[in-house]
Amino acid sequence: MTKDRLFYLALGGADEVGMNTYVYGYGPPGRERLIVVDLGVAFPDMESTPGVDLIFADISWLAERADRIEAIFITHGHEDHVGALGHLWPQLRAAVFTRTFTGHIARRKIEEQGLDGNVVKVVRPWPETVPVGPFQVGFAPVSHSIPESSALIIDTPGGRIAHTGDFKLDPTPVVGEAFDEAFWKGIGDQGVHVLTCDSTNVFSPLPGRSEASIEAEIRNLAAAASGTFAATTFASNVARVKTLASAGVAAGRSVCLLGRAMRRMVEDSVMTGILAEFPKTISPDEAKSVPRENLMLLVTGSQGEGRAASAALSRGKYQGLELSEGDTFLFSSKTIPGNERAVLRVVNALAKKGVDVIDDTSNLYHVSGHANRPDLDRMHNLLRPNIVLPMHGECRHLKEHARVAAKNGIASLVAGNGAIVDLGSKVPKVTDHVEPGRIYLDGKVLIGALDGVVRNRTRMAMNGHAAVTLILEGDETDGGPWVDLTGLPGTGVSGKSLGAVLEKELDRHLQRSAALGASDDDGLDDKLSDELRGVVRRICDAEIGKRPEVTVLISRSN
Repeated sequence: MTKDRLFYLALGGADEVGMNTYVYGYGPPGRERLIVVDLGVAFPDMESTPGVDLIFADISWLAERADRIEAIFITHGHEDHVGALGHLWPQLRAAVFTRTFTGHIARRKIEEQGLDGNVVKVVRPWPETVPVGPFQVGFAPVSHSIPESSALIIDTPGGRIAHTGDFKLDPTPVVGEAFDEAFWKGIGDQGVHVLTCDSTNVFSPLPGRSEASIEAEIRNLAAAASGTFAATTFASNVARVKTLASAGVAAGRSVCLLGRAMRRMVEDSVMTGILAEFPKTISPDEAKSVPRENLMLLVTGSQGEGRAASAALSRGKYQGLELSEGDTFLFSSKTIPGNERAVLRVVNALAKKGVDVIDDTSNLYHVSGHANRPDLDRMHNLLRPNIVLPMHGECRHLKEHARVAAKNGIASLVAGNGAIVDLGSKVPKVTDHVEPGRIYLDGKVLIGALDGVVRNRTRMAMNGHAAVTLILEGDETDGGPWVDLTGLPGTGVSGKSLGAVLEKELDRHLQRSAALGASDDDGLDDKLSDELRGVVRRICDAEIGKRPEVTVLISRSN
């Protein structure tokens, strides 16, 4: 008789911050029943993924086993946990379970793709649980930077798993549920086999601070500002948006929300009952008539997003409102690694306008939504698990978190994306491996990272493109080859037109090429294309120091 096994697999979110996609399985090896935890996105950059809109984990392994998936559970409404749901759900087609606020976001993700939002099922928090196959899953409230974040308590025949999702230890989070130490101690007292735990802030040495601790500092800053006071944060951080708005009102300012995402998040929070009260706001039209010293703008774009309100204000106007010399702009947020250049672009543009820019380096106006190192120690001690599996972090975060667990006397394992971890004993071990990959949303279509589309686009961006067109009549050329250049200088070191130099050398090559035959029966066109491609790259290297991407189009006249 084959023994059932319990395993863990990260398809995204381990080895990186973002794109969270996790799988738990239980049952006979090779026939385990599965649950999926989160379907998140990562965001592209122009250097490595030019033109890409979003990045998802490659779920091919899951899609091949879709008939074994019992359910999908979403821990909270951040894009790196729910953003891929609408795009990837058609490959999985399992029921989606969330809490109320997250469910509102998840349904919209599903419906935006023309799918039925009723696949999303809303569940009340622990002690209510969802029985799915061999799993019993409950949503346990935790503090984070978005309302109704939840850890998952996953009971299986192989033991209890506590999957934290993103969390912090905040007794006064302003919006949402406070961290309940007694509750988590009670969960630990019942016995926890595995703690799968957020690792984002493992290198932060001091205990995390509460959201409620920063309002007074923001209020003082807003009161001292001489002109318009603007502030940006993550739109999904409803608690921070409320903190900023409350501080602005207390400083005697009228508050105006700018940016669709921020208005929508506030509206969603009120609709779902997360926000019982929110300071009164005014419209952009009303803001135009408010004296600058009495106005506060709450704007989107804390990560330098080019089309967000912050970037628009740095360039000029947004909805008729403008920042100018003497105004103040606060980044009440932390810059996500990879977004530094985009944020600096906005900061410098504001500075050129004479705006006083204040960021989070002073730690007065921002607190993280993730547990710091002492908080992780505290969580370990409350739950006292047999095993700690670090997740949600780059490799260095996971390794450091494993060291923290070891110091606390807990078995741990660094399991990156693709590692299948057997949890059948008190010592975890990697028993198999799935090739981790990525899927790109490129406009309206999904493409694989290995399809070559983005690779070719990157090469063209780096090296330019040359298109060679050749019309053949038998073994003669009709007018010779002609070349179109894109992203390349028109003149090389010879001082002559690069296109003319290329066309002359290509014509010379054709006169002596054995591949210039009367038909393509023997694949001569492919051989000729390779030859012409080599000529273009050789000449370009000599003339401009670049070896461009080359497309050769050969047409034969009968």
